Amino acid sequence: MIPGFNDSDDELTRLAGFVAGVSPDIPWHVTAFHKDYKMTDPENTSPETLIRAAEIGKKAGLRYVYAGNLPGQVGDLENTRCPNCKTLLIERFGYLILGYHLTPNGCCPSCDSSIPGKWASAFQGQITARPFVPRTRSRSDLLVLNS
Repeated sequence: MIPGFNDSDDELTRLAGFVAGVSPDIPWHVTAFHKDYKMTDPENTSPETLIRAAEIGKKAGLRYVYAGNLPGQVGDLENTRCPNCKTLLIERFGYLILGYHLTPNGCCPSCDSSIPGKWASAFQGQITARPFVPRTRSRSDLLVLNS
């Protein structure tokens, strides 16, 4: 979401309504804009803006709404919860998976609701050792990573 470009309540409401009209089970990810490379304005997307957008998606009937690109700043909106009983199913911090609580057949362990998606019988490991957090690396860190 880019402040002043695509973050109006009207645009988000229409977009969320369209997605929910296709299927309320389609995951909707609202992600933060960060000033990087050649696009250095407008300001970065705030956590409050992402939370507002997520609420609009939930109000439209979407069951799996996520706010991302601001690890640890958007409350529970990085996690996957059962839409039926609200049990925490997948706990995340950015891209880092902290907890995986689905049954082997992809159901909620509390109410046995089937969770749409392709699920492994158990968590099979992490691709990254830590979440991406914007602007935390120094220029010298990047030179070491790219060599």
